[in-house]
Amino acid sequence: MPQINVLSKEISELIAAGEVIERPSSVIKELVENSIDSGARHITVEIKNGGTTYMRVTDDGCGIAFDDVPKAFLRHATSKISEKDDLDNIFTLGFRGEALASVCAVSKVELMTKQKDDVYGTRYVIEGSVEVAHEESGCPDGTTIIIRDIFYNVPARAKFMKKDVTEANAVSSIVQKIALSHPDIAIKMIRDNRVEFNSSGDGELYSAVYAIFGKDFVRDLLPVDYEENGIKISGYIIKPLYSKFNRSFQNFFVNGRYVKSKLCSVALENSYENMIMTGKFPACVLMIEMHPSQMDVNIHPTKAEVRFINEKQVTNAIYFAVKNTFSQNGLIYEFETKQQRDWFAQPEPEPVVQQELMFTPIADIEKKEEELYKSEDTPKPAPFAEIIKPVMSVDVPAVEKVQEIPPVYVEKIKEKTEKTITPEETPVIEKEDISGFKYLNAGSFEVRTSPVAVQPAPEPEKPELPEIKVIGEAFGLYIIVEAEGKLVMIDKHAAHERIIFERLKSRNCRQYSQRLLVGITLLLTGEEIDALENNVELLEDMGFVFDFSEKSYITATALPTFLMECDAEAIICEVAENLRSHKLNPQSSYLDDVLHNMACKAAIKANDKNSPQEMKALAEQVFADEKIRHCPHGRPVMFTMTKANIDHQFKRT
Repeated sequence: MPQINVLSKEISELIAAGEVIERPSSVIKELVENSIDSGARHITVEIKNGGTTYMRVTDDGCGIAFDDVPKAFLRHATSKISEKDDLDNIFTLGFRGEALASVCAVSKVELMTKQKDDVYGTRYVIEGSVEVAHEESGCPDGTTIIIRDIFYNVPARAKFMKKDVTEANAVSSIVQKIALSHPDIAIKMIRDNRVEFNSSGDGELYSAVYAIFGKDFVRDLLPVDYEENGIKISGYIIKPLYSKFNRSFQNFFVNGRYVKSKLCSVALENSYENMIMTGKFPACVLMIEMHPSQMDVNIHPTKAEVRFINEKQVTNAIYFAVKNTFSQNGLIYEFETKQQRDWFAQPEPEPVVQQELMFTPIADIEKKEEELYKSEDTPKPAPFAEIIKPVMSVDVPAVEKVQEIPPVYVEKIKEKTEKTITPEETPVIEKEDISGFKYLNAGSFEVRTSPVAVQPAPEPEKPELPEIKVIGEAFGLYIIVEAEGKLVMIDKHAAHERIIFERLKSRNCRQYSQRLLVGITLLLTGEEIDALENNVELLEDMGFVFDFSEKSYITATALPTFLMECDAEAIICEVAENLRSHKLNPQSSYLDDVLHNMACKAAIKANDKNSPQEMKALAEQVFADEKIRHCPHGRPVMFTMTKANIDHQFKRT
């Protein structure tokens, strides 16, 4: 058996740090929670390059005494608990005593802190768990901690860091959750020298939700206030009609701490049962308050999960809190109906105001010039043609008359395909012969062997279509066609669905893209917006154009024409979620699922009224493209019956 060794302090601290510190967002979470526990009323979080090179958290809390600063960076050092009975009465966010010790083990840390009654503050620098400086310094009340170069001494962990924008989105998401859980604290988030959001800290949850998600989100919320068996549920839930396309907007907070809980999510969705459409999920910001002895928050190193002693009581409290909200606001909702968009309507021309013109009319300019130069003292400028004279960067000898290409030079062209001619040798070529030369720079030409204009490549010959005769339509779904001596039945929905699917999959839908007079604005998560931004070219090839200038929102400014009458918001959300889930390979077969759904929603439906011309055009596309033989879900597009088979059925043969 190999010898058992006791690990050194350095290695053991790096291992322990790996359990708590996974990425920059883990550091920010621990530091902001410490700021909240210190009684801070204002907290500023700043990151650069996703937090990989720079993170700073500043608060106006109680600060740390000079002698206690080094202790704060020791493992299992905390001011939250002192004996085992305190574990059942934890009302603070951080108590494990591992955060600062883990942070300083894998990064370079600088701390400046001052208590209110102290004359001087403290500056403390520690890198890789090694103390570098501990001195008195001037600084404001509170604490500022700066983290630089996370995982600089653990290259194996650093190489698993994601792109800066992905890490920044994770940090922003964590700070958003903390701002929602503590509306009484003003929290500012600065990302690469730009303020991303700033909560007011007025104590109103509504204000915090507004600062994070915007007015469109809060407009659709219903207030929740319910208490049962010592469990209080408060916050906001979304109206059933405005449910989201995923669970990203479900936010649960237990005693002020954001947690991920399948139990709470299931209870919420059960309360919405039979009130929302399939495939949609409710959104919420719910505060759950209960005695700490009824739950365990110490089951996960990052305190991201919680375990309840009596799960049934918690699920009942959430379920009946939501149902009670619905009953108080009425069982029949007066939902806002969206205005029908007239995609091709032209905006009314606005009256032109002379003072607002970008360019002054020529007539006005001439009139002003005449008035200006009436006086003899003001000389009139020279005409424009005299002022602007041709300038050549290279002196080329002037040629008095047009010369023909010497026969000797033509022979040289045949011998050598390319020749550079000096300015002195440059022959002057008549206009009709210039097509054989390509200008390179002043005084030199690349001579082509053949001055004949290049002919465009011939287009591939299109297959000859059989003569198609549309007989009619059966059951509002099947087109009956006579072609090539056969009777053909075409499923118009399946055929049209496959045609649209092939267009989308070929990434050749720019020609079908239609600009919108009024853009479609959607609230998405940071990861979904990031996924769309990283696939702009793919989306434009599919016919989508987006504007990403507004925080937390995207605006669709163009859509494929065949999606105009569909639920564009649902399609965009579905595309964003798919790209987020499979961002490592967005063009794989996973994207086909979204294309299937888009094609299905945009295709002709059963019982749609189609003219004979439309049916014939659809049939011609089916015959012209051999790919259109099955719909994207595998159903056949058409089947045929020969004249011989029909004759046999009627006993003619």
